[in-house]
Amino acid sequence: MQRMMTVFWKELADDFTSKRFVILFLVILLAVGFTIYVAALTIKAEVAETRFVFLMLFTTSGSNLPSFFNFIFFVSFLVPIIGIALGFDAINSERTNGTLSRLLAQPIYRDSVINGKFLAGVVTIAAMLISIILLVSGIGLNIIGVTPSAEEILRLMTFLLIGIIYGAFWLGLAMLFSIFFSRVATSALASIAVWIFFFFFAGMLIGVIANVIAPAGETQLSQFQNAETQIMLNRLSPISLFQEATTRILVPAATTMEQVLRLQAQAASEFYTPSPLPFGQSLLMVWPHLISLLALTIVCFAVSYFRFMREEIRSA
Repeated sequence: MQRMMTVFWKELADDFTSKRFVILFLVILLAVGFTIYVAALTIKAEVAETRFVFLMLFTTSGSNLPSFFNFIFFVSFLVPIIGIALGFDAINSERTNGTLSRLLAQPIYRDSVINGKFLAGVVTIAAMLISIILLVSGIGLNIIGVTPSAEEILRLMTFLLIGIIYGAFWLGLAMLFSIFFSRVATSALASIAVWIFFFFFAGMLIGVIANVIAPAGETQLSQFQNAETQIMLNRLSPISLFQEATTRILVPAATTMEQVLRLQAQAASEFYTPSPLPFGQSLLMVWPHLISLLALTIVCFAVSYFRFMREEIRSA
């Protein structure tokens, strides 16, 4: 444990002092900060008093932006970039520079190296998400003048947990490629290729596959089966899992998948009905998504761990 913490603190210091971290943090802060500012102005001007006004900061895009440009969208888009940036050169850069063999020549075990690096990356992602949520919440609170309730704070904490696991998945995937590929550029391109596929092309491919498995005919039953097939296939994507889970948490009235999909294409204010789900019910609905994201993260890290523990590392 002591050896792992030594690696952890060293990697954490490198992450927080690197130019890469500062640039990514500023980009994400500017993107979501602008979105929250515009959303807060829209809520203050147009939305009547509801039970979850504060949560609308994170699901409303604003009148001057496309309806899907909200906080959830930017987090689902940018958090993978953070994970990839922290993990794509975690192992192969040290192997190429010859520092990995010198590190392992010290009284430090291999598992301490990979565990410390992964833990430092997760803590870095958590720190960035916490800082961003607190900063943009302060902006929104100053504009709309409505303090969050206890349930809204619980929902934001759940959102934060889902976001950390989501970022940990992409970190684990990038570290996996960093171990399997000896060149840093190759591991970076492989990680980005997976991200681009899931974010831009997976939806189109899933639609084609669903039409082959369950063609949408003229009957209502066939259309329902086609929609159900698309939903099930969509949940194979970590990005879809994150977006669906966070939408259900931050929009208590989105009780069905149809409402979740409509929310991602229309204004959030349409779904704040007088009878939202209690926090416990919303948590039960997103529990399978949370477990799925966690399982994907564990699989990526387990494969990375197994390969790293068995590979040959020669001194430079």
